[in-house]
Amino acid sequence: MMMDTLMAVRGMKHVLLIDLSGSVVSSAGLEPAFLKRELGLIAAGKAVIGSLQSSLGATEWNELLLDVDGGPVLLTPFGPQILLTAFDDVTSLGRVRFAVRRLINP
Repeated sequence: MMMDTLMAVRGMKHVLLIDLSGSVVSSAGLEPAFLKRELGLIAAGKAVIGSLQSSLGATEWNELLLDVDGGPVLLTPFGPQILLTAFDDVTSLGRVRFAVRRLINP
């Protein structure tokens, strides 16, 4: 249900939810050939987030936007999990962020 709601957002390519160990909890729209790439993006994003948290003395984070070949990717904490949303263009960021926030904080 959650994934279907996000996939209905205009411009959305795919969504992926992973747990703390890096295992896929749920996904939608993701072609199997791209799974390794997206898991790599999440791992790299977690490293950047960890480094920033350490440098800033922060314990929480809100989101991380990566504009990569193939289109932008938004990483958002979802409880102890990480939600990856991949979409068509940075101009869709507002719609994507709104949909993710509405899902996380109904």
